[in-house]
Amino acid sequence: MKVSEVMTAPAVAVPPHVSLTQVTRRMSESGVGSVLVVEDGTLRGIVTDRDIAVRGLGAGLPSTTAVEAVMSAEVVTVDAADDVQTAYRTFRRIGVRRLPVLDGRRPVGVVTIDDLLLDVFRRLADLLGPIAWSVLREPPGPPSHAP
Repeated sequence: MKVSEVMTAPAVAVPPHVSLTQVTRRMSESGVGSVLVVEDGTLRGIVTDRDIAVRGLGAGLPSTTAVEAVMSAEVVTVDAADDVQTAYRTFRRIGVRRLPVLDGRRPVGVVTIDDLLLDVFRRLADLLGPIAWSVLREPPGPPSHAP
């Protein structure tokens, strides 16, 4: 299975000059905890709600501060065509909760720990489905030993 099959797309993105207030509003409207910072179609960074709270407003920066002041510019990414196992390994290796997904150099989505958990649950359901049906067809209780 490819990363593109489990990622959230399109990614919510803003340009680097957008204010912290605007980014926070965009996160709220989109129901996400992170936003990609993109300029001219190129990923420049990522900002999370925690970045805004800790590095931004919590550090005393005004809400008009540009998002590039608090974003993480060193971003580890995965490619849309990568096998999902690559995303699992990357998450284990670097310890983040979100990975931007690129198609070449263009950001196309985000894969999160939650996306991978949903994938695991779907796979588990696929495996357990036939077992559940076989159990449901059998009568409850211990098997009877009629003579």
